[in-house]
Amino acid sequence: MLLPASLLLLGLVTATPAVSSSTAEPLRALCRTQGANPHNPWALAHGLTLEGRGFRARDGRLAAEVIVSDFLRRDEAAGGRGLYFEPFTPDGTPVEPHPALQVKTLVLAGFPLSRKFQAAWGPVTLGAMVEDLQRDFRPELAQSPEGAWALDALGHVLAPGATFRNGAGETVRFDAVMDEALATLESANTSLAAGMKAGLPQVPKQKQGIYTHPCGGLHFFQAVASWARHPAVRKAWGERLDTQVDVLIYRLGSEARQYETALADAPQYRLALLSQSLKFYGHFLETLGRYRQENGWSPTPRQQQAVTRAHQLLEATVRRLDEAGAFRDIETIAQQQPQLYLDLVGDACHAAHGLDAWK
Repeated sequence: MLLPASLLLLGLVTATPAVSSSTAEPLRALCRTQGANPHNPWALAHGLTLEGRGFRARDGRLAAEVIVSDFLRRDEAAGGRGLYFEPFTPDGTPVEPHPALQVKTLVLAGFPLSRKFQAAWGPVTLGAMVEDLQRDFRPELAQSPEGAWALDALGHVLAPGATFRNGAGETVRFDAVMDEALATLESANTSLAAGMKAGLPQVPKQKQGIYTHPCGGLHFFQAVASWARHPAVRKAWGERLDTQVDVLIYRLGSEARQYETALADAPQYRLALLSQSLKFYGHFLETLGRYRQENGWSPTPRQQQAVTRAHQLLEATVRRLDEAGAFRDIETIAQQQPQLYLDLVGDACHAAHGLDAWK
């Protein structure tokens, strides 16, 4: 039985509920069907995130093979770009709107660096793509909202103490990069941390701080937190990362209140607002699910209660989306509101992935 949002926000739920099929299945079905489009590599990457290395496009090929064979590019000119993905196809279909999204997806899906893919010009390994990512890497990505995917990808193939030289001839010390990334996360969350400390019920979202990041900075949090899976990093960062977890949990109540207010005040934007709710609740569960799986995080009772609230809020959001016809009318939405379509597909994949992380 669904609980009213007001009760959820008051934290009256105390145990993580089993994920009902009414929540998980519509999300998984949307991700599987729309994410299997061989002409949309961005969607394929999201399907791959949910379903893993064996996920296939509608044409029967492995999604990872389609991404590389059809969309990886090579520039052999002196000083050229090497291996790369364009941000968009000529018709505007997203390929890699965020730098390193595709390489990060392949790395986190568990493909070994030795894995060979057939590119348009011949075989290429994932390791070669990672090497090009290192060549193109600039340390200032640690301070950029667009740095999350490169940081996450490299954070999964490098170990503490690692260094490499980029194409500009700079020696990149990855420990220092990730220390700067944590400082960037702290700075971006300054207003939220102040609101949490003051006991404010919410901090308005006004495109400030962490809200300048794609997906509310949750991919950036994932990249930073994942690096702390190394004991030496965890020890060095100490309570600083714990505080960022607390801020993220504070955001759940803050943002849920604002979504409910917006839905009441602007019903004409109901579908778009529900899509944004799906984005936050799904990414919230995915982020803390990854933190638990990768870092061995054991939530306190209060933190576990927040995870439970996120489950219930996501369940209510999926029900509302269904009532609004989002799943039934997805092809019409694709034609009439392409950005909303992309949001619904991508965030359905992340939300289903988040639910899987808490099974």
